[in-house]
Amino acid sequence: MDSIRPDTNVIAPFGVSLAPPVIVAPQPSPAYSITLRMRVPRQPGSFARVARVIMDGGAILGAVDLVRIENGEVTRDITFQCSDAAHGEAVSGKVRALEGVEVDNVSDRTFLLHAGGKIEIQGRTRVKTRDELSMVYTPGVARVCTAIHEDPAKAWALTIKANTVAIVSDGSAVLGLGNIGPAAAMPVMEGKALLFKEFAGVDAFPLCVDSQDVDEIVRFVRMLAPTVGGVNLEDISAPRCFEIEQRLRDELDIPVFHDDQHGTAIAVLAALVNALRVVGKSVEDVRVVIVGAGAAGVATAEILLAEGIGELIVADVDGVLYAGRPGLDPVRARIAERTNPEGRRGRADDVIPGADVVIGLSGPRAISAAAVRRMAPDAIVFAMANPAPEVLPEEVALDVAIMATGRSDYPNQINNVLAFPGVFRGALAARASTINEQMKLAAAEAIAAVVGDHELRPDYIVPSVFNSEVVDAVARAVADAATMTGVARRELHAHQEWAERTAA
Repeated sequence: MDSIRPDTNVIAPFGVSLAPPVIVAPQPSPAYSITLRMRVPRQPGSFARVARVIMDGGAILGAVDLVRIENGEVTRDITFQCSDAAHGEAVSGKVRALEGVEVDNVSDRTFLLHAGGKIEIQGRTRVKTRDELSMVYTPGVARVCTAIHEDPAKAWALTIKANTVAIVSDGSAVLGLGNIGPAAAMPVMEGKALLFKEFAGVDAFPLCVDSQDVDEIVRFVRMLAPTVGGVNLEDISAPRCFEIEQRLRDELDIPVFHDDQHGTAIAVLAALVNALRVVGKSVEDVRVVIVGAGAAGVATAEILLAEGIGELIVADVDGVLYAGRPGLDPVRARIAERTNPEGRRGRADDVIPGADVVIGLSGPRAISAAAVRRMAPDAIVFAMANPAPEVLPEEVALDVAIMATGRSDYPNQINNVLAFPGVFRGALAARASTINEQMKLAAAEAIAAVVGDHELRPDYIVPSVFNSEVVDAVARAVADAATMTGVARRELHAHQEWAERTAA
């Protein structure tokens, strides 16, 4: 998801005055998983010394695999998890320093997982005989081409179009890394394509564009559109992302969906619906403050307004948005006109006291614990910045009713993966011409409904991304909403098709 623009000191622009921060040591993670191939003498206690150094270094010991025993030596692969790359290097160095231990190789398992890329193209039909060749290619394929030329709608049935999404990025806002360019963005886009396939059975392909010019990106997507049934815009910085998406939505007759905006917004709304169920408050009666007015912040504001939120205030790096505030671009100016009905001014921390809900879509330490402690009773805080949230759960856990983040190592992870696979599966099944606000609202409600009343609790307000019910529920809801709003291009056999695809 997009963040507000980075500052050398995030705290000062938001007007935060913090007590000394709670220092929380980074926790070991599978993302920093190291494997050492080492040789040790074949004698009692040799491996125990290695294990002790790893654990004393703060790493978590994992798999231990025996490779071979020869010449009085034992060769093993030892895997352990670290908190970051520097931690991994430090622990590996301590193992190397042990007398009698020879480290032959150090492997970063995350890099090994990416070696050669994470996706591939695989045929759906065999080509083993001359007959098969004559049908999948010349001369038989010419008849299929002619049929599509005479009736272009047949491309949905006779090509990959009906189940294919283009993932388009210019690499200008990749994760928390910023503007790292199209080549460096590829691992993220490959991962996105893998998630489309794994979770929803949708074929997606990464297309990283070597341009950050709005006109060039729009033209590129417009030209490739005949090939795909939908377009997922990804990691394109604000405010260009708003114009790119809007122009493509106006010019194309297939869904165009900027996931950093709308995937985030859908997941946040789903979490908020359930959080309000837990604390017994209604959408119409709560005051919500969004901290951050980048792509995710703007889209979340839009979906909350569509949901009928009681009072909404948005703050960016320069303070609270209000109608007529100087220097706002057109997108944020429109949000300012539709929010903050009392015309409040100041920094984020000035408007958080008394709020029922705070949603952080900005950057580390952008929200003070002191402000959170002055929120309304049964406060709800979503601190979504990753990896460092706007306010640490450890600082305010005892002061709020519900705490959620974008991280997997805290309860209530709010993740875009809950949304985009099912949204596209449903839109493609209905052959929708767009993804409208009603479809997004339906997706959020479907995600929320997966968590039953008997399961709902303060530390479980959204389902796991691995819950197999999520994609199916979202796809059905989106396809239904597409039909009800008149953007579906075929009568809803979408349920049947989705079931068939899932079974396959």
